[in-house]
Amino acid sequence: MAEVRIIGGQWKRSKLPVADAPGLRPTPDRVRETLFNWLGQNLDGWRCLDAFAGSGALGFEAASRGAAEVTLLERDTKLVRGLHAVRERLKAESVRIETADALAWMARSAAERFELVFIDPPFDANLFVTALKAAARVVVPSGFIYLEADRAFGDDPVLAEQGLRLHRHGRAGAVHFHLIQRSEPG
Repeated sequence: MAEVRIIGGQWKRSKLPVADAPGLRPTPDRVRETLFNWLGQNLDGWRCLDAFAGSGALGFEAASRGAAEVTLLERDTKLVRGLHAVRERLKAESVRIETADALAWMARSAAERFELVFIDPPFDANLFVTALKAAARVVVPSGFIYLEADRAFGDDPVLAEQGLRLHRHGRAGAVHFHLIQRSEPG
């Protein structure tokens, strides 16, 4: 079984197992390191949603860096069991895990609930635009959405339509990673 490691915070260097599952591509260490350099190392008090959790690397990284609440959504029951095992091992009390379809869950969630939403859907499902729209609804004004995709989204009209703007963008191989910010109202 492959593994990734937590880059910073209280569980720095802790390893997370990565199951062999179709479409599962955990965010590489160097991409997560860049993301958290962009966000700042400390997420004290933030509420975070890891909408397509998979290995949980993004959500556990946020919890390691002080997020007050991290919700991991995953619909694959085998992966959910793995997430629970990691939560127990790390004693990650701020992490809540739900077996759920991310898009349906965000559609019924309270609006403007999270400071940071991670969306890293399976590339072959082509859920990027749908997931961005769902995340835009649940992120607070000035909050952030992190999107991993197989293409750049800087010029995509969905950003402006949803009151979002590209804050930062990077690329690692075939993966484009974006930090998108929700605009303030008005």
